[in-house]
Amino acid sequence: MRFGLFGTGPWAHMVHSEALARHPRAELAGVWGRNPEKAAELAEKHGTRAYADPDELIAAVDAVAIALPPDVQAPIAIRAARAGKHLLLDKPVSLRTEEAVELASAVADREVASVVFFTRRFVPEWAEFLDEAVATGGWTEARVDHLGSIFTPDNPFGASAWRKERGGLWDVGPHALSLVLPVLGPVTEVTGLAGNRDLTALVLRHEGGAISRLTLSVDAPEAAGRAVTEFFGEAGIRALPAVDFDAVTLYGLALDQLLTAADGGAASALDVDFGVTVTRILEAAEESIRDGRTVRIS
Repeated sequence: MRFGLFGTGPWAHMVHSEALARHPRAELAGVWGRNPEKAAELAEKHGTRAYADPDELIAAVDAVAIALPPDVQAPIAIRAARAGKHLLLDKPVSLRTEEAVELASAVADREVASVVFFTRRFVPEWAEFLDEAVATGGWTEARVDHLGSIFTPDNPFGASAWRKERGGLWDVGPHALSLVLPVLGPVTEVTGLAGNRDLTALVLRHEGGAISRLTLSVDAPEAAGRAVTEFFGEAGIRALPAVDFDAVTLYGLALDQLLTAADGGAASALDVDFGVTVTRILEAAEESIRDGRTVRIS
């Protein structure tokens, strides 16, 4: 499958382009970026072509892989879907529910395959953990703490304008939701609070009555950084095990899921419809923080 890569930032360099170049069933057929010089540099690195026009690249490939800020990603993804191209997207798919729904409609109308790279969901040990948690059932609550510090001199993502503006809610919030939603089910109510720096705390009520608590930040004090996921219920307390993972390898697994779906196999559980669900919850959380009230989700 011929892929066009959209994006030239650290994530595109470190993960998207490397995984596409290594995958036996994928061909990196071109690169587009908002900075033509960076696009040319990344294309040269992988022996492919830099495109000046995003629509020209869409027309030249079978699928697009997008490593761009969500407000830039969504319009390109919609155009690609309407052109009949399969989609491998980054999270969140959009910052606006209305736009995310438009994207999902385009995917459905053209019957193209889609996968959103919720990185942690592709870790095999964590996928197995979540499957077992779903099979066990009886969970009454969950807690996810996902706090880091990206604004340090050695962090390649510290210069990301959209992360500075949107903070942990939109950057690591999707990862947290991707872990609790398959176990506790759909969210019906969201209450959010914003603290110092970009600290965000969410309390979510799920359809079956369970409650999850998410603490999120990408600008936490370095000594306070942590990644913890726990479920509580009739089976006791179950914590997501500590596992080292390589994002390039995990992206290859996402590619496998996209190729399977494109070949007529099972759709990924992490498709654009799941991406819409995540955007809807995060937008409701933003509204709750702004207005100081609980927001219901139908």
